[in-house]
Amino acid sequence: MKLPGGYLADFVALLFPELCAACNASLVANEHVICSDCRYNLPYTNFHTQPDNIVAQQFYGKINIGAAYALYFFNKGGNVQNLMHHFKYSGMKQIGNILGNIAGNQLAENPVFNTADYIIPVPLHKKRLKMRGYNQSACFADGLAQKLNATVEIDNLVRVIATDTQTHKSRFARFENMQEVFAVSKPHRLEGKHILLVDDIVTTGSTLEACGIELLKVPGLKLSIATIAYAV
Repeated sequence: MKLPGGYLADFVALLFPELCAACNASLVANEHVICSDCRYNLPYTNFHTQPDNIVAQQFYGKINIGAAYALYFFNKGGNVQNLMHHFKYSGMKQIGNILGNIAGNQLAENPVFNTADYIIPVPLHKKRLKMRGYNQSACFADGLAQKLNATVEIDNLVRVIATDTQTHKSRFARFENMQEVFAVSKPHRLEGKHILLVDDIVTTGSTLEACGIELLKVPGLKLSIATIAYAV
């Protein structure tokens, strides 16, 4: 007996359920990648309504930024960590687009962020990009661009030196590790523009700071920062 298309899809879903990338619960009809419960209840920071938030404070006295933002709080062992692991290491680059849309909806209401001309993702070194197959920050940038009136600029900020992992380094060691790692290849395109620099997770902010130092060498450039998560 041949099952109608809808029943066949339900039968396959019963045997091989699609799981939420955050909490691992089975997704139901009309849910995609992230379940409805997680979409509403992941730990949102609401930093788009808090100009003096803890991400912005990390850059005070270091680089001149208009505003800084993170969508979620990142706690070890939490659902945001699960989500980011799937995003970065399981090939689920569609997560970046989904989270970019969510963040973009928030930032579209903010008079600082919604004036960005270009969205620039923190670049991966070409060797790491080849290994992973995609830049997770660029995926997030694409999702943001769908909600903000801005263009993603991929090849202007480049990583010229491959660096070691930052995971177990102190803040000073992280900053030292990022010195002279980045360069701006076409500065004339960015003169007088508002740039939204984006990354996946901000911890000490050393990577974003190093990128910001290079970008702010461009005459008249205004800089803001947005990330998916802030590591608590």
